[in-house]
Amino acid sequence: MKTYQYMWRMMLYRPLLYLFDVLTWVILTLVELAPGLLAKLFFDTLTGDKPYRFGVTGIVIILLVAEVAHLTLISTGAMLDTHHRFRMSALIRRNMLAHVLQRPGARAIPGSTGEALNTFRDDGQTIEDIMSWFVDQVSIAGFALASLVIMLRINTRIALITILPLLAVIAIARLMGSRVSKFRELSRRATERVTGALGEVLNSVQAIQVANAEKSVMQHLEGLNATRRKLVINDRLLTQILDSIYRNAGALGTGMILVLVAESMKTQQFSMGDFALFVYNLSVLTEFFANFGDFLAYYKQAGVSFMRLTEFIQGKPPEMSQEKAVDLLLQYNTLHLKEPESQGPAHEPLTVAPLQSLGIHGLKYHYPGCDASEKSINGIEDINLKIDRGQFVVITGRIGAGKTTLLRVLLGLLPAESGSITWNGQVVEDPASFFVPPHSAYTAQIPHLFSETLADNIMMGLPHASENLETAIHTAVLESDIQHLPAGLETMVGTRGVKLSGGQRQRVAAARMLVRNPELLVFDDLSSALDVHTERQLWERVFAGHAEGHLPTCLVVSHRHIALQRADQILVLEQGRVTARGDVE
Repeated sequence: MKTYQYMWRMMLYRPLLYLFDVLTWVILTLVELAPGLLAKLFFDTLTGDKPYRFGVTGIVIILLVAEVAHLTLISTGAMLDTHHRFRMSALIRRNMLAHVLQRPGARAIPGSTGEALNTFRDDGQTIEDIMSWFVDQVSIAGFALASLVIMLRINTRIALITILPLLAVIAIARLMGSRVSKFRELSRRATERVTGALGEVLNSVQAIQVANAEKSVMQHLEGLNATRRKLVINDRLLTQILDSIYRNAGALGTGMILVLVAESMKTQQFSMGDFALFVYNLSVLTEFFANFGDFLAYYKQAGVSFMRLTEFIQGKPPEMSQEKAVDLLLQYNTLHLKEPESQGPAHEPLTVAPLQSLGIHGLKYHYPGCDASEKSINGIEDINLKIDRGQFVVITGRIGAGKTTLLRVLLGLLPAESGSITWNGQVVEDPASFFVPPHSAYTAQIPHLFSETLADNIMMGLPHASENLETAIHTAVLESDIQHLPAGLETMVGTRGVKLSGGQRQRVAAARMLVRNPELLVFDDLSSALDVHTERQLWERVFAGHAEGHLPTCLVVSHRHIALQRADQILVLEQGRVTARGDVE
């Protein structure tokens, strides 16, 4: 898809706002013709060639009025341009974030977090800039065209010569276009690698310290940054060289034209007023030539950003066509800029009948690069399982057996290669959107907490006055911990819950899923950081603390004896396959 096609789609998002923005700046730049025309009147009046009947005083008054109109239009244009600019980048980022939140959780972003942030920030800003810069180019082009018409009326031959620098700028821009795109792509990729590596380092400080790997990690970062520095310098240097060429082409053209104008004045073909008007318009044309060249270079760079944003939506490897990715990227959604989007009810109603049985039939998934014919399966192979309402089913096995992978494929966090999942005998077509509250809730092996209060981490958007909060805290065996925290439920837990112990983080995550009162509870090694007494309490309360008539159904990954003893059914995995099933006896 061409860059201009992307831009046209974005213009149509708010067409009236874009049109008013363009018209305001076109009128604004046309008003700037007034000083040149008034300069001609002024000098013609002084020299007596074509005196203005209201004299110099009248010219000064007209100039003041023009300046007031100019300032008024600047204020209006700035307001419109700010609204327009922000909406363009906000739409792109809103659609990207919505896409990330709708994708399978294990593959939400195609690269690292640092790379995703770089795409959100830098490429989103480039799109905002090119859409705003296009408005400037339209208005300045209108001004340049009007100036050229005025100059043609004064002297056709000299006015036509002013087009030569523009032709030179266009030729240079076309010649260097592919190199500009290549340099921008390389610099952005290098920046992604640096930000991605920094994110990984900051998330792995303890592991780096334990391995005494600080020196090697710093050397790795220095190498990445040296490559980035070289590529960014190449990108910036090329941009600055082109800018210098464009501006000097305009300046040389201006010098040549002024020489011709001076010759015409000797033959009385130019009045002093004509000369003043010509010089004023030439300065504008020179600026237009330079800006137009810069715009053509930035247009190429914007094409790179549009393509990177499209690839972000497509994923790696691509999971959809470019056309579909573009439609998602440029989807015309409402931006809630003045007030937050209205929230749904605290508890969404069930879209299907309550769980009676959950079936897994021939489920298979292999991680990329895995050969399914190999003896060791990097994934899961032909998994079959039936869970009835109220059962406590435990999946166990050695590290790397495929336990977490099975849960992720079941919940749609990883895409199944084959097989099916049924809810009360009905096939679940889209597990990722189905297995969410109130159908099911999931606590990962390493729960993620946000740098917010304890209550915010549990409720995650639900009203804090929810009647289920106290029950969820009790069921997760958290009440005594909360009593000893300095601010109780309003205690800030720190980044990723750093102020809490491992066991507390796991129980906060458990309370988060319990407060939503789902039909199916999915735990991935929840009790790994719990002592035996706390774990026993938690399982007892999970089954005893629910409302009457609501039997919890649990699918649990665990190797702990307490969980195995309670299990109605145990599934043993080895190398991605079920090797045994039954109960603890």
